Amino acid sequence: METALYAPVKAFLEARGFAVKGEVRGCDVVAVATRDIMAVQGDAKLLVIAELKLGLSMELLLQATDRMAMADEVWLAVPATRKGRDQDRRAHRLCRMMGVGLLAVTLSTGRVAVLADPGPYRLGLAGRKRSRLMAEFAKRQGDPTPGGGRGRAIMTAYRQAALALAEKLREGPARPRDLRGIAPDAATILYRNVYGWFVRPATGLYALAPEGEAALAAWLAEAALTG
Repeated sequence: METALYAPVKAFLEARGFAVKGEVRGCDVVAVATRDIMAVQGDAKLLVIAELKLGLSMELLLQATDRMAMADEVWLAVPATRKGRDQDRRAHRLCRMMGVGLLAVTLSTGRVAVLADPGPYRLGLAGRKRSRLMAEFAKRQGDPTPGGGRGRAIMTAYRQAALALAEKLREGPARPRDLRGIAPDAATILYRNVYGWFVRPATGLYALAPEGEAALAAWLAEAALTG
C-alpha cells in the first residue's frame, strides 16, 4: 500500500526541518518549513509536496507538474527496487530536468534514498556523444534510412563508404591509396573488413569477396526500387 511509504517520507522531511501532514487537499504529503532552511524572508513559508506511488510512471510525473504550480519543492516517493524504473538513470535525469525530487523507500527498513534532488537543473552536454552524432550526420550521404524503423540495417556513413568501395572493387582489385578518392579512410575500412566484404589476393591489394558482391547487389536493387 502507498500508505506504507508515508511514515518514512514524513520522517525524512521532518529531519530536514519540516512540519508534515498527510492527505491535505488531495496531496499525499504536505510539509511546511519550521525553520529558516532557505533563508526565506518575512513570514513566507517553504512549502513542499510529496506524492507517494508504488512505481514511477508517466501519470506520477504528470501529477508532479500539477503540484509544481503550488509548491516550492516537489518530491516523488516510490518503493526501492533492484531493477525497477527507480533504478534507471534516465528516470533520475528526467526528474532533475523537471526540477522534481525522487526518493526510493526501502519498506523493510524505512530507509529513504535521494535519487534526484529538486530544483533548477541544466543538462550537461555529453561532448563525446555529441561530437560523434554531428560527425555521423555530416558524413552520411543523403537521408538513406527512414527514422523509426526496426529490424533492418541502418545505412550509416561507414556502410555507405564500404558500399562505395565495394562498387569500385567490382571493376577489379585495387590498393587503398588508389581508393582514397572514393573514401578518405579506405585503408582503415578495407583493413578492418567489418562486414567481411573484402579479401586480400596479395599484400596491400584488395578485392571484392562473394559476400561483398551479394551485399552490393542487394543495395543496388533496393536503391532501384526506392529511387
